[in-house]
Amino acid sequence: MRDSAGFLLCSLPLVAPCCTEVAAPDPQPDPKTPCANWMGGAPGYPGHNGLPGRDGKDGKDGLKGEKGEQGLQGSKGDQGEKGTPGPEGPRGFPGYPGLKGDKGEGAYVYRSAFSVGLTERAPHPNVPIRFSKIFYNEQNHYDASTGKFLCSIPGMYYFAYHLTVYMSDVKVSLYKKDKAVIFTYDQFQTNNVDQASGSVLLHLSSGDEVWLQVYGEGDNNGVYADNINDSTFMGFLLYPDLDFH
Repeated sequence: MRDSAGFLLCSLPLVAPCCTEVAAPDPQPDPKTPCANWMGGAPGYPGHNGLPGRDGKDGKDGLKGEKGEQGLQGSKGDQGEKGTPGPEGPRGFPGYPGLKGDKGEGAYVYRSAFSVGLTERAPHPNVPIRFSKIFYNEQNHYDASTGKFLCSIPGMYYFAYHLTVYMSDVKVSLYKKDKAVIFTYDQFQTNNVDQASGSVLLHLSSGDEVWLQVYGEGDNNGVYADNINDSTFMGFLLYPDLDFH
């Protein structure tokens, strides 16, 4: 009913008498709206959402933004594999001489030595032979009055003797602390001058005594010396014990 009334109202301007003069055309209503220029109708319901349009073209790059704040330091990464050695670099220039070091302690050299000769013929048997001709006895470790060497520095020693043999056979022994260590025997040849000798390495402790003596009875007492023939006895320290100070 309401729609019929509207239709009639809209149709009224269409019924008019004819005239010889042509009137100016009235503005036509928008066909999209009912009863244009008369009264608006009630708003329609919203339509359904249309389908999404296609993606547009990429826009231009924007301006560079401001620098952000520095982030937190990350955790330490794993150690990488060892690389191959690089080529050897050029040789550097010599450095400057270092400072002079402090003066060190000098190494003390221990000395003990003697070399003696016989001045009398036919020394007595079974007692130390007293070699009274002194070639060297700077440390006075050999006692010419007794014929004995007294050890003052413990260590390794070398002893040797060279005897002229004349008029009789010779048998001598080198003693250490009242015990014979080595023996030497030489048989005399008539109208001849012979030589007898011996040597030995001995380890001595402080207070040990070493000497040479004729062994046996007087028949083996051919040790001889004069102004052109010598009978000698000698000894010296090779090296002291490590714990000796």
